[in-house]
Amino acid sequence: MASNGQDFANRQNDNVITDGPLGGGMATAHDGALRRMSVIPGIAEISDGALAGTNAEKRMGILEGLRLYPKAVGWSMLLSTAIIMEGYDVVLLGSFYAFPEFQKKYGELTPSGSYEVPAAWQSGLSNGANVGEILGLFINGIVSEKIGYRKTMIGSLLLVICFIFLQFFAIDVQMLLAGEILCGIPWGVFQTLTTAYAAEVMPVPLRCYLTTYVNLCWVMGQFIASGVLRAMLSNQTQWAYRIPFALQWMWPVPIIVGCLFAPESPWWLIRKGRIEDAKKALLRLTSRNDPNFNADDTLDMMIHTNALEKEISAGTSYLDCFKGIDLRRTEVVVVVWAIQNLCGSAFMGYSTYFYKQAGLATENAFNLSMAQYALGAIGTILSWFAMAKMGRRTLYLYGLLILDVLLIIIGFVGIAPASSAASWAIGSMLLVYTFTYDLTVGPVCYSLVAELSSTRLRTKTIVLSRNVYNMFGIVNGVITPYMLNPTAWNWGAKSGFFWFGLNTLCVIWTYFRLPEPKGRTYGELDILFSNKVSARKFRTTDATQFHGETVRLASVSEQKEGGAYYGENGKDLKV
Repeated sequence: MASNGQDFANRQNDNVITDGPLGGGMATAHDGALRRMSVIPGIAEISDGALAGTNAEKRMGILEGLRLYPKAVGWSMLLSTAIIMEGYDVVLLGSFYAFPEFQKKYGELTPSGSYEVPAAWQSGLSNGANVGEILGLFINGIVSEKIGYRKTMIGSLLLVICFIFLQFFAIDVQMLLAGEILCGIPWGVFQTLTTAYAAEVMPVPLRCYLTTYVNLCWVMGQFIASGVLRAMLSNQTQWAYRIPFALQWMWPVPIIVGCLFAPESPWWLIRKGRIEDAKKALLRLTSRNDPNFNADDTLDMMIHTNALEKEISAGTSYLDCFKGIDLRRTEVVVVVWAIQNLCGSAFMGYSTYFYKQAGLATENAFNLSMAQYALGAIGTILSWFAMAKMGRRTLYLYGLLILDVLLIIIGFVGIAPASSAASWAIGSMLLVYTFTYDLTVGPVCYSLVAELSSTRLRTKTIVLSRNVYNMFGIVNGVITPYMLNPTAWNWGAKSGFFWFGLNTLCVIWTYFRLPEPKGRTYGELDILFSNKVSARKFRTTDATQFHGETVRLASVSEQKEGGAYYGENGKDLKV
């Protein structure tokens, strides 16, 4: 292995591109990286197994993956269920401001004789969870890498059980704010840990489905919250808001029980050098007695990829996310998640606002919000089929282009004189926006951030990207009410022009900077990034981590003959 004093800059030039069969060139590991890897004990056996494991995973189809990894799918879905709690609370709190009993308990008496939660406290309560999530995200990036995903998840679930007591028994708005901030800490853990776990227990053909399932859980939480609130509309007691808070306790206990039996991520165990434990975890994630599956080969692929990443980028700290080739990966992942808050998504939650302006009754407005979240769920499920056909980059880019069209239409409708028809039109366009967003940008983002970060820095890269998302979310939470409020900026639907401008910048960035990870193993993505392959050429550039331009690691049979390396013309080698 390379010493810690190895010049880091030299590692960034350790890869070359030669001619490849896909027409976009062949990206290979540089001879220097392979020479440094050659001193690893048993590297010949590892390389042979890793090559077999890589080929087997790339040949694997969706149905074959489901047959081989059904237990991994189940465990991943179980952990992702924790995200439902966050989606639930986001809708819950925002809707409580319209509940008379909630306003009476936590609001102030106005000159008109009614109670209302002051705007400053509304902003504080709405952003309190975001502040807690930022703290929780940074904590997760450190703790989960130290003690593992399972223990971190169980600890976070125990904390959320305790913190819900503050929300349920809050005697004043200050105590409620404390509950929101503290609940945000474990929610921040859930945001990244569930995505990282799904990315690490799934094979290549299933990665996009289980990472985007996290988005479906978010939508499910919003849908459930809308249904609970709709049921509580006629309740004129304090239980109108206390029961919805209490229902949050139904999630953590069953998830904790499941986590006690869930296997740890084999990738995390590999990074910790616990090879035997990694094999046991892999066997628990897969079906028994599958004649086409070799656990040792898959394990060798993980070991080889981890060793390769050590050679082309050093370290696993937050600072390492901004060094060398990982700087580009961090940029891509951070911007991909930030785009969720820069493309006008804050606007789409106000469809009921425009419908109420058009004269829709409050009960029907809540019914409509449930329909909106149902559309989101349908869109996420349809995105699984679209990603299989189009890939991540194409679907993400086309989604942003469609959102651009919808936003400018909304802006032009906002120029028209205010009327019931205009409000109906705007609300309906926002429903179409919601469906498009949850078919493209919303779910695809989760797949991209999980796949495009390096395996050794995945958790920390996702933490950084989600925190940038939360920071923009705080900004959106402040400026969007000002845009729509008649007593503030009073932009109304003309806000569509503002979001159109931002979204257009997102389209331009996506076209030039977002790569396509579809069908790639993590080792191949490492090689493509280290070769500085253009984002538009990721799809057509072939890649291998098993040989360089003139050198490759010896196979077992060649090593027995005394050769640590083989080949003088790597372009002609068949591996």
